[in-house]
Parts: sequence; C-alpha cells; structure tokens
Amino acid sequence: MNLVALLGIGLLTGVTTVLFGFGGGFVAVPVVVWADAALGADAIRVATATSAVVMVVNAAFATAVTPRRVLAALRGGGPLLLLLACGAAAGALAARLAPAGLIRWAFVGYVALTVVDLLLRPGFLRPRTTAAPAGAEPGSRPGPGPDPVAPRPLPALAGAPVGAVAAFLGVGGSVMTVPAMRRSGHSMHVATALANPLTLAIALPAAAVFLSGAGSPAAVHAHPDLVGLVDLRAAAALLLGALPVIAVLRRRPPRIPDGVHAWTYVALLGAVAVAMLL
Repeated sequence: MNLVALLGIGLLTGVTTVLFGFGGGFVAVPVVVWADAALGADAIRVATATSAVVMVVNAAFATAVTPRRVLAALRGGGPLLLLLACGAAAGALAARLAPAGLIRWAFVGYVALTVVDLLLRPGFLRPRTTAAPAGAEPGSRPGPGPDPVAPRPLPALAGAPVGAVAAFLGVGGSVMTVPAMRRSGHSMHVATALANPLTLAIALPAAAVFLSGAGSPAAVHAHPDLVGLVDLRAAAALLLGALPVIAVLRRRPPRIPDGVHAWTYVALLGAVAVAMLL
C-alpha cells in the first residue's frame, strides 16, 4: 500500500515540478514522513534527505527539457548558483544536527508564512509589471500595472540564505525563488521553469551530504532501505511516478491563465502545510 501511495504521489510531484517548479520537496516531505512513520521523530530527517535526492533527478530532467530561450534568463547567474550550492551544503549539515521537531515545525511555519506573504504583499497575485519577460511563451500577455519594467535577475547574494533554508527544510528553494522571480517581472510560466535549475543547484550538494552515513541516528542505521538518511525505496517510487509525467507535460504544457496559475500555487502551499499538521 505504501508503494502504491508513493507512486501516486510521484505522479503529483511530476505535475508540480513542471507547473510550479516544486522538484518534489513540498509534496515529497509530508508523504515520506507518513511512509517512514515507524522511525518516529527521525522520519522528518529521512523525508528531508529523500526529498533532496528526488529533487536532483526531477529538477535535472525538467531543466534538460526546458526550452533554451527560457533558460537564457539565467545567463550570467553563475555566482547565484554557486552561492545557492554553498548555502545548501550548510543547510543540509544543519538538518543532520538539528532536533527533528525543529525541522518539522520550521517546515510548517515557513510554508504558512509564505502563504500569508503571497496573499497580502503585492507583486505575486497582483503583479505590477507590464513588460513581457524574456523567454515568455508565445502569446503570453503582460501583467497589469502602471510601470512597465524588464524582468530583473535574482541578486546573487540571496543565494546563500535561500540555499541554506531550502536544504534545511527539504523544499528545494522554489517556494522562495518563484515568488522572487514573479515579483521581478517574470510570468508564472517562466518563473516556475527557471525554478528547476535553481533547485538543482541546491539539491545536488544537499543530497551529497544526506547520502553520507556519518552521524545518522541508530534507528536510521537499522533501516534496510536507507543509505545515509535517504530512503532509496521511497525515492525510487516517487521518481517512477514523476519522470513520465514531466516528459509529457514538458512536451505538451497546459495553457493556464497567469492569474489562475498564481492562485493555484498558493493553494498548493496551503494544502501541504495542512498535510504536515495532520
């Protein structure tokens, strides 16, 4: 039953990877906590680590099939990617040492605060820019607003804190990078597509840290499916469900109105926060 559920959630992570830039983190963490509930408090550590491995594969595949004209918006973003990776390595190390309860409640609290921010602060649901971003899909319309400006790149200095928080919580960074790029003038279509290469920069070093077995709790060492803190069985099931969906949706992306796309992003975050509370 766990395997069937993981495959089903894998399908959902494929959808969220393409449509919202979530490489699996926000969806994978609650379901792996449930699947590995026998580990008790350590289940959240395993979920965070497993999420990082799932995001490496999902984000890499989604990036590989993203049109080059969209990825061109990250040209010159080497310093940002490097700082994202450095922050992610530090965040993953902190997650190995932090109390399990802290990680769980930090996850819930961060998602809840993000939902409130997206609802109340202008720029995400009510974009102020009117200029069409570079790499936008053909036929996309500029957002409403009096001050047309070109989309701005994310500041490189934001990379370290974003990477650290994303790796610590197992979320991949898209919940920070998508709103930031949205407020910088990108459409939801472009912001969610660009989230995947940024997620990859975070997930790679985080996964490497989590796969190392040093310092893992005794209960984790005794689990037959774990390598380091990563549940390989759960990761494989999630990926088996996700990768075919990513391939299909990248080849035939659905046309979603920008406003509906933004509201669905917020609703998904709210649903994940509730799932973790339950």
